[in-house]
Amino acid sequence: MHIQPAAADTGIVFVRLDLPGSRPIPARFDNVSDTTLATTLGSDGVTVATVEHILSAFSGMGVDNAVVALDSFEVPIMDGSALPFVSMLKDVGTHVQGKTKKLLVIKKPVSVKEGDSNAVLLPADEFKISYEIDFKHVAIGRQSCSISFSDEKYEKEICAARTFGFLNEVEYMQAKGLALGGSLKNAIVLDNSKVLNKEGLRFPDEFVKHKILDAIGDLFLLGMPIIGHFVAYKSGHRLNNLLLRELMLKEDCWEIVNFFDKEETSNKTSLKIPSFRILDAVRV
Repeated sequence: MHIQPAAADTGIVFVRLDLPGSRPIPARFDNVSDTTLATTLGSDGVTVATVEHILSAFSGMGVDNAVVALDSFEVPIMDGSALPFVSMLKDVGTHVQGKTKKLLVIKKPVSVKEGDSNAVLLPADEFKISYEIDFKHVAIGRQSCSISFSDEKYEKEICAARTFGFLNEVEYMQAKGLALGGSLKNAIVLDNSKVLNKEGLRFPDEFVKHKILDAIGDLFLLGMPIIGHFVAYKSGHRLNNLLLRELMLKEDCWEIVNFFDKEETSNKTSLKIPSFRILDAVRV
């Protein structure tokens, strides 16, 4: 995989180098084609799977424009978190492109629900996430976490949280041709009673923090940062995407605002802007 610079207003775009002539796939909520255990984008019969971690890293680092070129149908899992992508982006540096940055501001509540799971976007003057999970597993149980998003908090508290799953899920994904490199080196794996990784957890609440990491990536499929409060209970990739689709249908519930720089924006609005870094170039 290579992450390449892109012109302003390009957004995040995925390109399949192993399929010459195939069209680029924009990272948009309406291009989501599957949400089974991961978020998959698809366009004109071409797909790119497991995009949520790298999109989460882009969002956390304030990256608006980039081309992600792949020689396969799945983004590398790395260590199961967004930390390797964040580290690479930090190493190469970012570049402000001199154009206005767009934000989507939530004006009225929007919600979706399936069974006992739900997800809501509420008006707020910053991007805030409150997430709760509830697993009938002794090593997970009920966990909750709430953060006011910033690039610093993302890097310190969220991006290192690894994906997790159960032995039967790993076997299911690999049977579908996904996560073929999956192992204890790039996921938290649980059997019926315990975490199998010898090193244990990176955070006491690593499970819910990874769900927040995923949600940040899924919500970035709007193509711009959100200013609002995302509240979720037992949500996942499918419900996150359904929330974005419902949001876009209700145009009176949001507005898009533009700004140039943090100082100017702070003088004109009460909105708290999370990050201003934009990608210059990087090779992964």
